[in-house]
Amino acid sequence: MEGPLQTSLHVCHENGQWMSELPEKLWDIPLYNLALPGSHDTMTYCLDKNSAVSGNESKLVELLNKFMPCIVRPIIMKWSITQVLTVTEQLEAGVRYLDFRIAHKANDPSMNLYFVHMVYTTVVVQDILWEVLKWLEAHPQEVVILACRNFDGLNKKLHCHLIACIKEIFQCKLCPRNVVPTLRTMWQHGYQVIVSYEEDAEVEKHCELWPAIPYWWGNRTSTHALIQYLERMKRMGRPEKFFVAGINLTENLRYILLHPFGSLKEMTLRSLPCLKIWVRQQYPGTQKECINIIAGDFIGNDDFVRDVIELNTKINPPLDCHSKAAGTNTISFSAL
Repeated sequence: MEGPLQTSLHVCHENGQWMSELPEKLWDIPLYNLALPGSHDTMTYCLDKNSAVSGNESKLVELLNKFMPCIVRPIIMKWSITQVLTVTEQLEAGVRYLDFRIAHKANDPSMNLYFVHMVYTTVVVQDILWEVLKWLEAHPQEVVILACRNFDGLNKKLHCHLIACIKEIFQCKLCPRNVVPTLRTMWQHGYQVIVSYEEDAEVEKHCELWPAIPYWWGNRTSTHALIQYLERMKRMGRPEKFFVAGINLTENLRYILLHPFGSLKEMTLRSLPCLKIWVRQQYPGTQKECINIIAGDFIGNDDFVRDVIELNTKINPPLDCHSKAAGTNTISFSAL
């Protein structure tokens, strides 16, 4: 069901305040029981083509990049970039889950932290956090989830530095983890930011940090195989609170060698028609096969964000995740 390559790119500014425009019947439902659009590897739009390869990558990649940079570096960039919209443009498009892979460069004596996906970004983490704050101040009823992950090269001192920056920048906008995060509660207290932090020891020290949010990563090159994986995860049952269903495909060495002139963007765009059908068939809610956050690559393409937001129209409190057969025509993916 993979379709022809689509190259259109648009930012739907109508989604910039979609949370504030939800009907009142949804204001008392926890955000982990709503459908929220997210971006996978949010910051890869500003990867530094001159950066060193991340220490997280294999020694083989580092070696090849060192001795054949003219060949290897363009390949790395083609398969590392997952987004083209800036963080502000993503928020304006309606994205409410930001996937922040944070790292410290090896042998860097400074406290500067960067985002990373094979290579490091041109921007530092602190500047992006300020950019998110600026957007939130202009959109006082929108809520954003910041998933801080990876932490390549961070020691205790750097974790303390990062958490201090998060607290200094967002201050009273940070929602404590003991709060049930409904829109009504968030609005009443002025909370706009939920920070999940993939380091349990640090989460225990700070009430403003939420535990790591599970991410269903299929690690598949095929759209059909990815959907099979997601359907299998749904049958096993959703986590109680926040979780992400990742509709991002993942290349491997064999795939890259078989597609020498390809790119992650081309791979993603060809998968969109099939993934669009899957997304539109989902339901948010509390029951076993319901979804919460759906995150994808190149979120400015197609109608992905709008489709996820519109899943919330299926909710009729008391909250109920309908079965696939409940009066709708669906396509079964079980045989894919």
